[in-house]
Amino acid sequence: MKPEQRATAEGILFTDQYQLTMAQLYFRMGLHEKPGQFDHYFRRYPDYDSHQAGYCICAGLEWLIDWMHEARFRDEDIAYLRSQRNRAGAPVFGEDFLVWLREHGNFDGITLKAIPEGRVVHPNVPLTVVQGPMAMAQILETPLLAHINYQTLVATKAARIRDVANGSLVLEFGLRRGQEKGANAGARAALIGGADFTSNVGVSHVLGYTPKGTHAHSMVQLFMSLGMSELDAFRAFADVYPDDCLLLVDTINTLESGIPNAIRVFEELACKGHKPVGVRIDSGDLAYLTIQAARMLDAAGFPDTSIVLSNDLDELLIWQIITQIRQEAKRWEVDADRVIERMVYGVGTRLITSWGEPALGGVYKLVAVHDQGRWKPAIKISESAEKTPNPGHKLAWRLYDARCNATADLLSLEDEDPRQILAAADGRLVLRHPTDHTQQRALYQKDVCEMEPLLVDILKEGRLVYAWPTLDQIRQQRVADVNRLDAGVRRLVNPHIYHVSLTQRLWDLKQELIRAAMDSSR
Repeated sequence: MKPEQRATAEGILFTDQYQLTMAQLYFRMGLHEKPGQFDHYFRRYPDYDSHQAGYCICAGLEWLIDWMHEARFRDEDIAYLRSQRNRAGAPVFGEDFLVWLREHGNFDGITLKAIPEGRVVHPNVPLTVVQGPMAMAQILETPLLAHINYQTLVATKAARIRDVANGSLVLEFGLRRGQEKGANAGARAALIGGADFTSNVGVSHVLGYTPKGTHAHSMVQLFMSLGMSELDAFRAFADVYPDDCLLLVDTINTLESGIPNAIRVFEELACKGHKPVGVRIDSGDLAYLTIQAARMLDAAGFPDTSIVLSNDLDELLIWQIITQIRQEAKRWEVDADRVIERMVYGVGTRLITSWGEPALGGVYKLVAVHDQGRWKPAIKISESAEKTPNPGHKLAWRLYDARCNATADLLSLEDEDPRQILAAADGRLVLRHPTDHTQQRALYQKDVCEMEPLLVDILKEGRLVYAWPTLDQIRQQRVADVNRLDAGVRRLVNPHIYHVSLTQRLWDLKQELIRAAMDSSR
């Protein structure tokens, strides 16, 4: 793709055709500048078939805002839209609409609130809330979903891997298996979610991290095809990288060739005053091979070297490997804790592609329109109750129970503060299920140690009003949020359901709008 073509494909036209045709309809009806509000949220957690997520990690916001600041309709974009023809041969887009796009086709009028990156998020709670002129707010839908849904999906997978790795290093190795340049966004999301480093050199540089990697089997193959040996290949690598020597040991035979040859090279490095990093195993029974590698390295006097595992790892496989090591450690007379502590996980394909759940069901729904001097709530009714959005101007809150663990996320109308309800002398806060009228519960002040608002101001009429945290600060927020989840919510398989609720007033408004819409259709 030529540079000018890339600017078109990745600029403001990085949207769906129907967003533009709807924008023109709004223009024809005089509604294009009428303020609307859209909520972006997801309906359910990722389900990886054999295991399921009980929470998600928000990511992608900063890259979305960077894109919004650059995106606007250029002459080249307008010329392309002008060239489009309908089935009758007439222009799809009118000249007056194209003139308006050229003058006003940017996101300078958008106000945006969002849950910050790195925070734990749950279904039906808005990750982003967009207010602005209907035409441009509509055009924003596709790129917003593309930026935030994917990074949230990968960050969630990384957080689950981080959780089960329990302090061991996690390396993101997915660049070769990612979706073209989307792998850059995936690497960033993996770092947000809990990967310690990535092999992606460019993203590492941009984000201020050191890229990590080992070597490929091809290096050993090359030496062997030229009449040399695996040992020669290892020695050559150690000569060039004496202080960063980590050797891939499964090209021929892990236990009979790879590790013995690695130990010989490590001994030679030690004699020269260098400390080897460790070995990497990329195939076979990883739990068994890890135990044997640990025994051999310990016996050779290298008890502190790392054992890096790769080969299509994900959170469930890592958990199974750790479980097997604990089960077999006694048989082989090794300390399971010491073996596990030295393990490093190189996670590639199953992280960057969110293996088992390749898309987050994030949606972007109109919930309010400003008309006659006030915001009017909007509703969409679906045969599936979970697809009926929560209408109107809303706030999102996180409630922490008496143990100070997160117990529920609560949506309220913008003009109500649940904290004041609880602070009242007889404060009783009713939490309603978003769709099931039979499910509700009441909380009192003694039940809640803290309540915090989740949405923060990001843009006000296109102007950035938010100070971006560093990636380390985002990661610290993720750690804090995950640590305040109940163990059942963090469970790898069949996690406990985290409650997302509505206040009574919001529930009543939703039911009133549903009834009115149903009556009008009769």
